[in-house]
Amino acid sequence: MSGVSPIRSIVHMDLDTFFVSVERLKDSRLNGLPLLIGGTGDRAVVSSCSYEARTFGIRSGMPMRMARRMCPQAITISGDFEAYSQYSGMVSEIVAESSPLYEKASIDEFYIDMTGMDRYFGCYKWAGELRQRIIHETGLPISFGLSVNKLVSKVATGEAKPNGQLQIPFTNVQQFLEPMPVFKIPMIGPKLGRTLTYMGVPSVGKLRQIPKPVLERAFGKTGIMLFRKARGEDDAPVTPHHEAKSMSTERTFQTDTMDVKMLRSLVTRMAEQLAFRLRDDHKLCACVAVKIRYANFETVSKQLRIPYSARDEELIPLVLRLFEQLYQKRVRVRLVGVKFSQLVSGRPQLNMFQDMHRQADLYDALDAIKHKYGKESIGKASGWVPPKSP
Repeated sequence: MSGVSPIRSIVHMDLDTFFVSVERLKDSRLNGLPLLIGGTGDRAVVSSCSYEARTFGIRSGMPMRMARRMCPQAITISGDFEAYSQYSGMVSEIVAESSPLYEKASIDEFYIDMTGMDRYFGCYKWAGELRQRIIHETGLPISFGLSVNKLVSKVATGEAKPNGQLQIPFTNVQQFLEPMPVFKIPMIGPKLGRTLTYMGVPSVGKLRQIPKPVLERAFGKTGIMLFRKARGEDDAPVTPHHEAKSMSTERTFQTDTMDVKMLRSLVTRMAEQLAFRLRDDHKLCACVAVKIRYANFETVSKQLRIPYSARDEELIPLVLRLFEQLYQKRVRVRLVGVKFSQLVSGRPQLNMFQDMHRQADLYDALDAIKHKYGKESIGKASGWVPPKSP
């Protein structure tokens, strides 16, 4: 099977219904009950749900109103991201202590590269022992898949759930993937999955039968991706984990300025761009700060602890508030900066604890434009800054 290296051993570990599991550790009375986690307003969506709720057809991303109609007896919890971050950190410490090379893909997902370790002891045995240690020390259920690359191991984890483990050897990769519905392949979302199904391609095996030129003509670059994934091909490396603690940006002016309107626009733009970086890196921040350096080189700063967020409409007003508190009228400014800190990893859906379903779609569209045409291609009018330095 071309494109798949038989010498790699990649483990994908995923904490099962992570938010639900944490809530049950906090309150054992929730065990065995249908549980929904997400916002409570009319536009809220389900961020996570228990397996008991899934038996009613409820899924993550579903409107909360619909989920409550499908399962009126379900218990709804708004979510405690600080607790989730704490438990994620506990698991990260265990993985980091034990693993030769690992990547934290999200708050509840890890990839571990164990290539070569089978020379000394079995990779599957080692991964199983690590899984049992995580369960014992944190109380959280976790599943893993072990195979030749990230793609196959992630699919294997999905098949191992709940709270299980599965190994797919190199020689069995194609046999494992072919019966799978196409939507079980990572990066094939519901829309693309429906399109393929309507085309008479419901399974990975059917997809594998389509020639590469046909897929490329129909889907462009996505068609090439489909061709490779149908064959279990994925050469993406496990990227060593380095958790960024903060991100910041600042600007020093060629000429000191008292243009307050320009300064407000600039800090707005800075906050907007940092929020884009947060979402792009699947991060949330819990602290915002503003720095001002005056013409006499006096430097002042102010920070504010906030609920975890990566949303423009929450972060920009806070940054502007800090700026107004710091700025001394009639004093020229030499430098201004914005910083987001106390970062944690998290999927975009974590922001759905807020009742912002339509706004989440808007962010997806805006971020896609920035990816395609550059981060300066679109932004808030209030953040427009004249191109020339003042």
